[in-house]
Amino acid sequence: MSKGITSTEGLIRKVFALAHGPDDVVFYRGHSNRDKYKLEPSLYRLAQHVNSEHLLFRELLIANPADFSDDTTTFEKLVRMQHYSMPTRLFDITSNPLMALYFACKSSPDKTGEVIILKIQRDEIKFFDSDTASCIANLARLPKNDKDAIDFTLDQIAFNESLPITRLLHFVREEKPYFLGKISPPDLTRIVCVKGRMTNNRISSQSGAFLLFGLDATLPEAGNADISIDRISIKASEKVKIIRELDGLNINESTVFPYIENSAKYIAKKYES
Repeated sequence: MSKGITSTEGLIRKVFALAHGPDDVVFYRGHSNRDKYKLEPSLYRLAQHVNSEHLLFRELLIANPADFSDDTTTFEKLVRMQHYSMPTRLFDITSNPLMALYFACKSSPDKTGEVIILKIQRDEIKFFDSDTASCIANLARLPKNDKDAIDFTLDQIAFNESLPITRLLHFVREEKPYFLGKISPPDLTRIVCVKGRMTNNRISSQSGAFLLFGLDATLPEAGNADISIDRISIKASEKVKIIRELDGLNINESTVFPYIENSAKYIAKKYES
């Protein structure tokens, strides 16, 4: 773990000093309590949510159809669900280190925070219309018994002809009618970095991207072959000062969460003293 910082300037210095290759893309994630939070999507925090993933997905669509009318893919629906606080297989990351610092400091005032640094090879990054992203995202629509029945020991042809995968292919083809039935079995268990369209104000304001977790995929705290991880700790005693510094750089509740109610709260609080 990298040595801790005590200021916004300290983080910037460390970011500029990062060693990375020309093909590395660097992302960040802020945790307000380094001992509590793990490198896992919100879906994984409760076994009941994992088991009911397909129901969570459908229930929110049924309850709020108009909110998802502009989303053309399952991945885009998951992104919107994530920002409505629905547990999903997405894990938020950002290309802006100061945004990660804000999240590391904004809560848990008595706990050590951390900024997590993730380095990913440029050619490993997917986009919202990626076939791999479509296949992994649509696992969210597959019932648990179908997920459990997926046989990863089959060769690619038999794998794609198996019943649970033909059902998965049906979902993928709803958004990609010409998609060939050639899913590579290892792709469904990967963790991929996906850049989405900036159709959500919050994604745009937070310079957001996502790690999309495949079936039973886990990210070790030390990273894996595709994702290199380092950490910078933030002392609990410095959080208030850093939040003030970030406010001076126009990173605050109003700009991080760009909704009118948050702007109203921020403005009102600013004039309380």
